[in-house]
Amino acid sequence: MCPGKNAEDPRSHNRVVTGQRIRVLLPLPLAQPYDYSTTEQIAPGTFVEVPLGRRSAIGVAWDGEPDRGLPAGRLRAVTRVFDVPAMTPTLRRFVDWVAAYTLSPPGAVLRMAMSVPAALDPPAPQAGWRRADAAPAGARVTPQRAKVMALLADGAVRAGGEIAEAAGVAPALLRGMADAGLILPALLPRARRFAAPDAQRPGPALGPEQDAAAAALRASVARRAFATTLLTGVTGSGKTEVYFEAIAEALRAGRQALVLLPEIALSTQWLDRFAARFGAAPALWHSELTSRTRRDTWRAVAEGEATVLVGARSALFLPFPDLGLIVVDEEHETAFKQEEGVVYHARDMAVVRARLSGAACVLASATPSLESTTNAETGRYAALHLPARHGGAAMPDVTLVDLRRTPPERGRFLSPPLVAAVSETLARGEQAMLFLNRRGYAPMTLCRACGHRMRCPNCTAWLVEHRAQRRLQCHHCGHVEAPPEACPNCGAPHSTVPIGPGVERVLEEASALWPEARRLVMASDTIPGPAAAAAAAKAIQDREVDLVIGTQIVAKGWHFPHLTLVGVVDADLGLAGGDLRAGERTFQLLHQVAGRAGREERPGRVLLQSFAPEHPVMQALVSGDIDAFMAAEADARRPGHWPPFGRLAAIIVSAEEERAAERVARDLGLAAPGGEGIEVLGPAPAPLAILRGRHRRRLLLKTRRDIAVQPLLMEWLAKVDPPGNVRVQVDVDPVGFL
Repeated sequence: MCPGKNAEDPRSHNRVVTGQRIRVLLPLPLAQPYDYSTTEQIAPGTFVEVPLGRRSAIGVAWDGEPDRGLPAGRLRAVTRVFDVPAMTPTLRRFVDWVAAYTLSPPGAVLRMAMSVPAALDPPAPQAGWRRADAAPAGARVTPQRAKVMALLADGAVRAGGEIAEAAGVAPALLRGMADAGLILPALLPRARRFAAPDAQRPGPALGPEQDAAAAALRASVARRAFATTLLTGVTGSGKTEVYFEAIAEALRAGRQALVLLPEIALSTQWLDRFAARFGAAPALWHSELTSRTRRDTWRAVAEGEATVLVGARSALFLPFPDLGLIVVDEEHETAFKQEEGVVYHARDMAVVRARLSGAACVLASATPSLESTTNAETGRYAALHLPARHGGAAMPDVTLVDLRRTPPERGRFLSPPLVAAVSETLARGEQAMLFLNRRGYAPMTLCRACGHRMRCPNCTAWLVEHRAQRRLQCHHCGHVEAPPEACPNCGAPHSTVPIGPGVERVLEEASALWPEARRLVMASDTIPGPAAAAAAAKAIQDREVDLVIGTQIVAKGWHFPHLTLVGVVDADLGLAGGDLRAGERTFQLLHQVAGRAGREERPGRVLLQSFAPEHPVMQALVSGDIDAFMAAEADARRPGHWPPFGRLAAIIVSAEEERAAERVARDLGLAAPGGEGIEVLGPAPAPLAILRGRHRRRLLLKTRRDIAVQPLLMEWLAKVDPPGNVRVQVDVDPVGFL
């Protein structure tokens, strides 16, 4: 069916027979734009309102030729044109590119670029008062009125509340002065929504390696051409200050800069550093902003007023008119992967958007991904490395604690060497951290009478005990239930016991071992947003905390000057499960956590508790030789054409009925493509075979690096027509396999 027919409604009265035709892409899961008619000139990129069925929809006039074969009488007319900067050609190309790469409907991608439709309407003008050019004859000027007239003597327009407060008068007085002709109503000038960062403000002194790296990034930005640079360096080496210099160069060139952070809500220290460097805070973009702030920010970006924006992955789709720099900090983080809706990796799409914008792109990390490392080695990316910590601080000493030789006491999880190290650290008046990447009290609860395990009714996952809140919770779908008084399987009373540790259980053990220590738990349950993160960081910096106990949140680039010891409770945790990237991710996470120790003049120490100290990941953490570890990872993946030396795409089939999911997955398996360099694995139940009440099956397409997967996927999927109750999702370049 042609787009014009889709847009038609025979009961509509707003057709036009003459005029121009335009294509309009709507922010809906639609495969192509619809044709509409207009009597005025509307350029591509213009935001318009159009009829769609019985309702109206807001879309964007899109590129390309309308369907001339569709009779004009069957077209419906554009009903409104918005007075807002048009979507740039660069952003329109980006929308089309992301849609093609991820095999998503272009309208679904456009929806991410139109996430704040309220911003399309200009803000309502605000009324205020100004002084009359001349006081009317006979107008009475009391002392209070005189104060107001003196305040307005400069001719400026001010809000009534501001005038009343500054002059110390009642607001009703202003109305009387207006009636007397002493002051006149006037529109307030629109206040600047964001202070402009000062590119000329001097930054901190840089060391020789930092200065050389900063000069290279400044030159990259100044060329006003696309280039990607991988900026690496040990934790605490000053990578942030180096790419701040690139931001300053973009500002001096009159262009905008975008910085992507994996956890913007946890970035209070980063924001403080930015404000100190540039004298103003950047614009922010993340899910916790109010609707008004999102509206103001979107429009300020579109109008070029917000010159530096820091945000989560969705900030890539904001309407920057002249983007000169994109920075992806902690580029290795899996948080940059969008797993729902349009499935994309913000790091990779950032490189694409920079290329389309003629902008510089900087990927920064102490533990870069193997994909980015390989691109740097093959010359696709430039590479800069900072080998030492800034200010003379030394890297922490990393020691393995073999739990087979020095196990914890029965029922405990902290080994004697780790307990002793924490005790010594606290005795010196320094801060310590215990890291365990598990929320809650225990990851599993079972019945000691019959062995029944408490499982989520909606997912193939165990319920996690949160003892402080007296609840069992699924961390995949959010299901919550109270701990049972009796086993639901055998009925034995009070028979359930926690198995394994979470951070709450580590806190319980730490409270018994160091009762006088001031403790703080940093997990997503206790640090729900920016305000809580800022309060926690301040408490640690102000030395109001002695012992930090945390999950992966504590690895997010924090700088705690007095923290000198990091103890990893279960260093083996991420190595189980057979994930392609299990070793790489575990190394990255633990190296980042270890980097929290000894970041200033006091030396740092890291203890890793492990049942497998001989594992290559553990040995690499002790040696600190990232290059050797990444080379070994590359050697393991290259023969089998695993990423980054091959291509992967996953197809996930899900349905509420298991048989329906099984049937469609089987049909896809029978229709799977073949040929040299092409391999299809599955179908098979996903590791999370049930998620949010839906049964799931997975197929994995693996090809050589030189084979494009998108054409194969399109041809493959076209052979199977799933029923409406079955969902088929495509994940190009998957980073997880649950």
